[in-house]
Amino acid sequence: MQIKRKPEWLKIKLSKGEDYLKVKDIVKQHHVHTICESGDCPNLGECWSRGTATFLILGNICTRNCRFCNVITGKPLPPDENEPFNIANSIKLMKLKHCVITSVDRDDLPDFGAQHWADTILKIKELNPSTTIEVLIPDFQGNTSSLQIVMNAKPDIISHNLETVERLTPTIRNKAKYRLSLEVLKFIAQGGLTAKSGIMLGLGETEDEILQTMDDLLAVGCRIITIGQYLQPTRQNIAVEEFITPEKFECYRLKALEKGFEFAESAPMVRSSYHAEKQIKGKG
Repeated sequence: MQIKRKPEWLKIKLSKGEDYLKVKDIVKQHHVHTICESGDCPNLGECWSRGTATFLILGNICTRNCRFCNVITGKPLPPDENEPFNIANSIKLMKLKHCVITSVDRDDLPDFGAQHWADTILKIKELNPSTTIEVLIPDFQGNTSSLQIVMNAKPDIISHNLETVERLTPTIRNKAKYRLSLEVLKFIAQGGLTAKSGIMLGLGETEDEILQTMDDLLAVGCRIITIGQYLQPTRQNIAVEEFITPEKFECYRLKALEKGFEFAESAPMVRSSYHAEKQIKGKG
């Protein structure tokens, strides 16, 4: 499968300065995973040069095989009991004011990894009491007991991505369900925590479907949205149907704010954790 050539606005200059090398060294020395690397994020150079990173817990092997994602699929290793400390200590060494934690799907675990999530959040708080925390969680198959375990650890923002519009979900997201994800976000919001979600464009969705997705998110209490361009990471992943212009992304940002989102980040290179530190106040 041939990968479409990127337009000029998607060509970025990789930044690899002193701060980038410092983050890379900490990640390597403390044996922690980042979604920046595992997901081939196009913003890796920029974020690492700012001294920020999105940490990937519960290993780097996912139990699902979503067609947009470049993370390895297979049988994961048991959770590393030292990981919560290693993550928290790495954040301390990086002197981060805000951190983002995400994970692979762990459908193989009885609680889907929820307790490991909570242990990680609590250890980060212990070693970094002034650092704010955003978590980007899987759906835990909609299990509210597992969700509550994470919520009880009280991160500042809990994000769960819809990834795409309802019509395309069955062909894009392995095992995940659009309406189930909305229920996850609703449970988070009703628990009094800030709910956030993100979608990718360029997979064949229509403008009406994008606007409907915004309405669906607002209806369940989600108040922060990120919208970015899908980029095909390998020939094995689903192809890009369309490259959306920066001007159109800006229109969607303004529309999201008009509809009632407290913060909307929408641009071709936006990813769910991109500039996440700005969203902690929920204004944008």
